[in-house]
Amino acid sequence: MEWLKAVFHNTRGKYPLDPPSSSPPSPRNPSAMAPLKAVCVLTGSSSVTGVISFVQDGSGPTSVEGEVKGLNAGKHGFHVHALGDTTNGCMSTGPHFNPKGLEHGAPEDEVRHAGDLGNVIAGDDGVAKISLKDIQIPLSGPDSIIGRAVVVHADSDDLGKGGHELSKSTGNAGARVACGIIGLQASA
Repeated sequence: MEWLKAVFHNTRGKYPLDPPSSSPPSPRNPSAMAPLKAVCVLTGSSSVTGVISFVQDGSGPTSVEGEVKGLNAGKHGFHVHALGDTTNGCMSTGPHFNPKGLEHGAPEDEVRHAGDLGNVIAGDDGVAKISLKDIQIPLSGPDSIIGRAVVVHADSDDLGKGGHELSKSTGNAGARVACGIIGLQASA
């Protein structure tokens, strides 16, 4: 009840103080909110398809789970791109999501684009299963990936270490074979 008294005595016109942590979730008390969820359905001009799910609990890392089908066996660059625009297929998704303006790198590198998620590996059946966690791809806040795109590339990402002229910008991962826009999903 003390927090309720504070609401009525708030003379500065600001938002009321948050109730104790035992109260129901509110936008001002995000730690009590359900995890955020997002989904991305991948399609492209090729036969590559897939569904990728994202879950973030509070301010922790985002879990990425999914499957991509129709790939050639081997490694394929897997990135979040800056734009959720597919008006010109996967080409209009822009460059890798890079809010800090850094060089391309591996997911474990300190210096990397936020959207650098490395490679997915397809088996002989053309299926790549994805399961990773990453702190640089939040589902809320100023660097949120909601409304951006996931892109799967034809070739392996050299993680910025290949020495090719494109290594430090794209990982020299080749053509974009599938993409999709990341959208919020019901948390139920």
